Amino acid sequence: MNSASFLPSNPPSAVRRTARRSGVSLLIGASPATAQDKPPPLTGKFGFVNTERILRDAAPAVKAQKKIEAEFQKRDQELARAAEQLKKMQDELEKNSVTMSETQRRVKEREFADLNRDFQRKQREFREDLNQRRNEELAQVVEQANRIIRQIAEQDKYDIIFQDAVFASPRIDITDKVIKALEGKPPAK
Repeated sequence: MNSASFLPSNPPSAVRRTARRSGVSLLIGASPATAQDKPPPLTGKFGFVNTERILRDAAPAVKAQKKIEAEFQKRDQELARAAEQLKKMQDELEKNSVTMSETQRRVKEREFADLNRDFQRKQREFREDLNQRRNEELAQVVEQANRIIRQIAEQDKYDIIFQDAVFASPRIDITDKVIKALEGKPPAK
């Protein structure tokens, strides 16, 4: 049995007629539904806050940064002196290694390696402590900024405020308003 016997006797016209009827009825039936199903255009009040700028420019962030610098200044100076001492020791070792005995050279190299290892450990601890303190201080600034952002959102009836977008129009940027509020100044309307 051949497969052509299952097709209607005049396939092109019958298929076309059915498709035309179906298509027309689909178009007629679908057009009112499509018009009714369209969502209304989005409306609302949107805002954007640049967190990086707040953490760089806001008075509490600047104050926190200065506090951290003062807190770690002494340790930073100690590390700078240790680095200077290591550099001198290395220069001296390179300069005098030719005239030293093998034993003296090994002793000096071991001393240098021990001091260098100690310096590296202290430097790593310094960075870890500094980062931890910076994170603690900046977390407080972010928490304070978030409270102010919520207040601004409620007062000015924002539907949503974004932080850290790839792009935001300057007309929806409320970063200056947040920075002024963080500084205790009344925001400009």
